[in-house]
Amino acid sequence: MTDPTSDDGRSFTVREPAHTPPLSLLLAFSAMLPIAAGALLAWLPFPFGPLAESGAVLWAGAILCFLAGVRRGVSFRTPGGPKVAQIATMLWLFVLGVGALATLTLEVARVLLLLGYVSLAVLDPLAARRGGAPLFFERLRPVQMAIPIISVLAIMAHDLLRLGFRP
Repeated sequence: MTDPTSDDGRSFTVREPAHTPPLSLLLAFSAMLPIAAGALLAWLPFPFGPLAESGAVLWAGAILCFLAGVRRGVSFRTPGGPKVAQIATMLWLFVLGVGALATLTLEVARVLLLLGYVSLAVLDPLAARRGGAPLFFERLRPVQMAIPIISVLAIMAHDLLRLGFRP
């Protein structure tokens, strides 16, 4: 038997559930609630609506950066080491999140956030099937990411209606 702390490396066996653990469900959806709340409150009159919209965009950008970090953290435990796709996805999400936080216009921020959250809804299930993310991401991420996607679209719809756009 090899010493698990030797300089030669470490071996470990992980049994990963296919279902989403309850704590992961709680954390996943509670992180999305401020985005949804901001989208609903954005419909309030001035000054509350614009303040809620800005808060939702800021929170969504911060969460997108956090989820980029989650992707990087998962890559540390990937058999054989981090994969190029994991690092590329992490950088993509991080750049979109920082861009949404740093841009001077809410319109640009919302587009960047949509790109990021749609990317997560599509890429995380693929990564889960290939072993690059936890198995439960395959079912969790599309449902979880629907919340910020719909929320950002609702904020965009509100702004279009506020500006007088009529289809």
